[in-house]
Amino acid sequence: MKRPLPVGVENFEEIVKSGYYYIDKTMLIKELLDLKGKVNLFTRPRRFGKTLNLSMLRYFFEDTGDTERNNRNKELFQGMKIMEEGESYTGQMGMYPVMNLTLKSAKQESWENAYFFIQRGIAIEFDRHRGIVEREKAKLTPEEYESYMNIAGERADEKGVLSSLQLFCRCLYKITGNKTVILLDEYDVPLESAYFRGYYEKMVDFIRSMFELSLKTNDYLQFAVITGCLRISKESIFTGLNHLNVVSLLDKRYSEHFGFTEPEVKRIMTYYEVENRFSTMKEWYDGYLIGDAQVYNPWSVIKFLYDLYADCNAFPRPYWINTSSNDIIRELIVSADREIKGQIETLLKGGTLDIQVHEVTHEDMCGSGENLWSFLYFTGYLTKESEYFKESCIYLRVRIPNTEVKTIYQNTILKWMQGIIKKANFHDLYRAMEDGNAEKMTDILNRQLFDTISFYDNAENFYHGFLTGILSQSENYLVKSNRESGNGRSDIIVKSPSLRGRSFIIEVKVSDFIDDLEADAQKALRQIYEKEYQEELRAEGYRKIDCCGIAFYRKDCEVRFGER
Repeated sequence: MKRPLPVGVENFEEIVKSGYYYIDKTMLIKELLDLKGKVNLFTRPRRFGKTLNLSMLRYFFEDTGDTERNNRNKELFQGMKIMEEGESYTGQMGMYPVMNLTLKSAKQESWENAYFFIQRGIAIEFDRHRGIVEREKAKLTPEEYESYMNIAGERADEKGVLSSLQLFCRCLYKITGNKTVILLDEYDVPLESAYFRGYYEKMVDFIRSMFELSLKTNDYLQFAVITGCLRISKESIFTGLNHLNVVSLLDKRYSEHFGFTEPEVKRIMTYYEVENRFSTMKEWYDGYLIGDAQVYNPWSVIKFLYDLYADCNAFPRPYWINTSSNDIIRELIVSADREIKGQIETLLKGGTLDIQVHEVTHEDMCGSGENLWSFLYFTGYLTKESEYFKESCIYLRVRIPNTEVKTIYQNTILKWMQGIIKKANFHDLYRAMEDGNAEKMTDILNRQLFDTISFYDNAENFYHGFLTGILSQSENYLVKSNRESGNGRSDIIVKSPSLRGRSFIIEVKVSDFIDDLEADAQKALRQIYEKEYQEELRAEGYRKIDCCGIAFYRKDCEVRFGER
């Protein structure tokens, strides 16, 4: 039996004890100890192994107050890379109290709910250490002990919650004689949720105050590791934290510890005997450049392997789209001006975009195109191809990382287009079609094309879907897409529910050059007659059948009607 794949398992102890396949990332410990950063902020896209790495750090560094449990934690690391690095590293095992807090659950509709779950998460960590605090409460003042128990019992007021991490470090230092390691996961999740739900300022003030108390003015802190997706500006959240070490996607340090490298992917695929699907794995889930390291999306690799192990011919899918909100992409597309739409189209065609990356807040997102591109870069929807220095600034040349992310863009854009189409009034288009007014129909379709975003790698399907979506808005006609049924007949049939009513056959062509539009529209029309597409409608009983050929080239089209 092969080892099970850890789909959704983010607890290091569970992965090791249950025998899951684990890609060893323990050299993160060595780099942390070597670089001696006091407060380390790692920004990586969602599902890139941040939570699992923090769990691994907890089990390595934590002094649980129980010798037997500490020994069991040490056994988890037997055979792993960090154990080969010597006593200067392994001697740090089980040495420190650890506050392991996640803000992931604070993604809520309201401030009250978000605050409740932050308070609950802190209380759970306080309760996890309740035993040692109760045994050694004589080392604390009565006020410290009471405050600790109030937080553990979720009875503290907001002021007490704000200072809770600092209190934890002070109490555990008095009890153990060692400073605390703080591990804080998904720090920006409540900020993103607050931005889209309307309570951003309140959440920013709360997070800023908590960080100042626990990370800036805390003499009992050994070091802190914070993870998140976005590189939030220092002035917004990390005010006064001069010892903050931001490790972003641009940093060449720590570059291989989040995400899977290509040798790691090849080894795991060989282990599960699906290495013949490596080219598909690479096309769909590779493409991220972190520092100088090329890495794969670990969540999607594991999910695709899970499917491949059951069926070696399984199709790849955009697994990553279901792991987090796509509000940022939707915000970009809905608010995009024509310049940004053109840039999105360039990216979708496999092109690149030169950007200057900024530290931003959520409020800056709609301030400029550069801020939006920064958001998409840090959240993993774009990746660096290269970087260069110009006019005292660092610029990135970015692209869409892989087929998975490209599919997410396309799906999001299609949903956006469908929403726009549903709100539009196309009575003039239907009237032009009924009147056989090719010039007016061309003008209406060109205006609609000009306002949308297209992707040309699958051009005919794009234009076919664009046209079908518009025509389907009519309350007076039924629209049948023969392309979707794959029967080799005409592209689109539009017909009245009544056999006495009107019906239309539409054939779509995509031109190679703009000068070919008229000829290709005529060619599409001629194809209808030559292949006798009208026979399908005649067999149903329709007698009023009109034929229409439409050719597209980028943002232009040409319509031709047959003789009536």
